[in-house]
Amino acid sequence: MPIRKDKRERYVEVEVSGPREPLWVRCEACGELIFKRKLQENQYVCPRCGAYFFLSARERIVSLVDPESFRELPLPAVPEDPLGFADQMSYRERLARSRQETGLNEAAVVGEARIADHPVTLAVLDFRFIGGSMGVAVGEALYAAQAHAARARTPFVFVVSSGGARVQEGVLALLQMVKVVAGRELLAQNGVPYIAVLTYPSTGGVLASLGSLADVTLAEEGALIGFAGPRVIEQTTGERLPPGFQTARFALEHGLVDQVVPRAKLREELAKVLEVLAEEP
Repeated sequence: MPIRKDKRERYVEVEVSGPREPLWVRCEACGELIFKRKLQENQYVCPRCGAYFFLSARERIVSLVDPESFRELPLPAVPEDPLGFADQMSYRERLARSRQETGLNEAAVVGEARIADHPVTLAVLDFRFIGGSMGVAVGEALYAAQAHAARARTPFVFVVSSGGARVQEGVLALLQMVKVVAGRELLAQNGVPYIAVLTYPSTGGVLASLGSLADVTLAEEGALIGFAGPRVIEQTTGERLPPGFQTARFALEHGLVDQVVPRAKLREELAKVLEVLAEEP
């Protein structure tokens, strides 16, 4: 699925999966033609200008966890297209197209893994799948991952890349905000730490619920963090927004996140946090 480049942030479009994966990709920020393998080795950061490319959920997992340590957990079965929704195409067709383009069944991938030999329960959203939006299936998957973390007493790590709630499921999607917050309470009741990693974009109902409730919140450098888009906010309030609004640095300066981390350092930073948590009495 094509991903629009936001000129305010150094994130650029790249096709990251599929049967006809290109050998070369062009950085839209600087125009450099990059060998795909070299880009992969550099964690999808342009070696010339430092612009970030989008990562798929599975590529994100590979970049964060110990080699061959990830074991995917099954996603709960849920009814599809509960509202019979259609816009320019039916919701069922949109789901089928996203599955074909991404190789995923839904926007969330959840499982067990190890980071620097620390066991974790991991949930990662994939923006390519209908904008990483949270509908019933994603809400159920996130809750199932939280419940697993609570039972196994392993820290829960949630990597956000989402535009918010899934409009094709209406109020049923909004109700998932309640469900995942209940899952967060389950973690707290069992003394299980929760770490959120906010990437580009971290917006809407996902940020307004589970994404903003972590014990430790890291933001990837260049992340977009906010509830509604700047244009909507300006039109609603009638005020101009301050420079850098909704950037990772802005979120850090205003206390929404604990640290802004370059992509190449995310795994190392997570390992440090997990090491400190492991030492807690």
